[in-house]
Amino acid sequence: MSRTFATSDSTQAPRLRLAARVGAAVIGSYAFAWGFIAAAMALLFAAGMEFHDAEFLASALGLLLYLVVFLRAIACRRHPARAWVLLVGGGALLAALGSLVQSAVV
Repeated sequence: MSRTFATSDSTQAPRLRLAARVGAAVIGSYAFAWGFIAAAMALLFAAGMEFHDAEFLASALGLLLYLVVFLRAIACRRHPARAWVLLVGGGALLAALGSLVQSAVV
């Protein structure tokens, strides 16, 4: 009887890690790409590019970045918590940078 509990406990840990990696990939990559798009759009507009051109270029690059970061987060097997911190924290920092640049320009 204790074998079934030991087996179910040992199978729960990999499932939890997989769920953490998938969550980091979907949510964290979205946050990181969103922050990148905000920062890139603000920086490109501040550099003199037309608003809609900056918006389109930042969005196109953000889509490619989302794919790369998504796949990297899925491949991260050892530390899904590190992926969460880097992606969500990096996205927040990039969004803050975009907000600072936007407030300086406007």
